[in-house]
Amino acid sequence: MELSRRTLLKGLAAGAAAAAASGAEAVERRQPPRDAVGLLFDSIRCIGCRACVTKCKEANGLPPDIVQIGGAPYDAPMDLNATTLTVLKLYADDRGVTAFVKAQCMHCVHPACTSVCMIGALHKGATGVVEYDRDRCVGCRYCQIACAFNVPKFEWSSATPKIVKCELCRHRWKDGKGAACAEACPRGAVVFGPLDELKAEAHRRITAIPGQYLQHVYGEHEGGGTQVLYISGVPFERLGLPPLGEEPVPELGETIQHGIYQGFAVPTALFTILGAVVWRNRNNRQEEES
Repeated sequence: MELSRRTLLKGLAAGAAAAAASGAEAVERRQPPRDAVGLLFDSIRCIGCRACVTKCKEANGLPPDIVQIGGAPYDAPMDLNATTLTVLKLYADDRGVTAFVKAQCMHCVHPACTSVCMIGALHKGATGVVEYDRDRCVGCRYCQIACAFNVPKFEWSSATPKIVKCELCRHRWKDGKGAACAEACPRGAVVFGPLDELKAEAHRRITAIPGQYLQHVYGEHEGGGTQVLYISGVPFERLGLPPLGEEPVPELGETIQHGIYQGFAVPTALFTILGAVVWRNRNNRQEEES
């Protein structure tokens, strides 16, 4: 039985492609749950006071992220990290145009982080919030690599590390409270509430002042949709938001995976071929010894 390595690889590749193509139609675009909640961030209204950052740390029991500014210590995180779930960043260009952007978990409708999490430590909750279960986490950090928004962070300095990310203060909901960042905002730049109402409010604001806002709500369709929405007068790419299409980030990978493993046709073919290779090598060795 003649079976070369090239023949083996070509056969596996063809089988995988055929299986992926057959499974592609089975993937349905996900929609937010009926009771989905989220955030709306209005870059025009934000004045950079950082009340949202401070209140977030207070509500989640997180220590300050101390940096030295002019020789004095300040709680002024520069980016998301193991003790910072949300942060404000400043955009400024050479024409004097400035704008703030708030970074936190985007709570994607079809999140890449949950797609790669092997045992569901990261998963979508009933309201669409991407929740984290520390007891399930094995520390693989695939979520960090998969996230298009570079959100999940790892506690490198802890002996029992966990992934750190915004969960929209879901531990406060039982007391009738929403996200702490929105509660602290003095300008209505951060709004927490039902996703449908946030979308309506976003469109109301950009329609009311069309010359001030871009006529687009970021997150309504990007990456399959997110439950954190942005409106701005500055192009979203300049604020650091990735220019995603409407397709969810993990959709292609899941389509291929589901196609390959559908009915276990490809794995069965793989083990059949490998079995044939083992059988051939054993026979060749017996012939050489005889």
